[in-house]
Amino acid sequence: MRKFNYWLLPLTWMGVIFYSSGQPYEEQDIKPMLADAIDLSFLVPLVDWVSFSYHKSEVSVNALGINGFIEFFVRKGAHVLVFSILMCLFFIALRKSTDVQFNVNIIISFFLTVAYAGLDEFHQGLTPNRTPYVGDVLLDSFGAGIAVCLIVLLYWKKSRAMDKN
Repeated sequence: MRKFNYWLLPLTWMGVIFYSSGQPYEEQDIKPMLADAIDLSFLVPLVDWVSFSYHKSEVSVNALGINGFIEFFVRKGAHVLVFSILMCLFFIALRKSTDVQFNVNIIISFFLTVAYAGLDEFHQGLTPNRTPYVGDVLLDSFGAGIAVCLIVLLYWKKSRAMDKN
């Protein structure tokens, strides 16, 4: 039974994600904090040429202001980081609680992470002032992919070190 305690790690992290995606946007808006913390206007000349569409909205300094522009990248970076961590936690739980091969563990962990990303976006659709978006699931999947690369790299380095001994 003790080895299944490792599942508390991804389950707890999933709870953190669920809580976060259940908050209305207004409760997560970091633009006021950014404005109070530092004057980001020095970044405007460096990034004012950046403009693209994301979820039917323009992302640019002109459209969002510098604080909104930076917040966009912080929020999207959080998607990548949070789901990278979830992927690692699934990997650890599977590794510690099952005897599945490394490759199978990676695949299962990746698909569990992507599946939860989809469920998270569905949950966001039920939250006031939040909308689900498949682009965010792709960002979450990218984060899981980064974690896969890191895990494989660490496994490869460890294998090489053991082969030298």
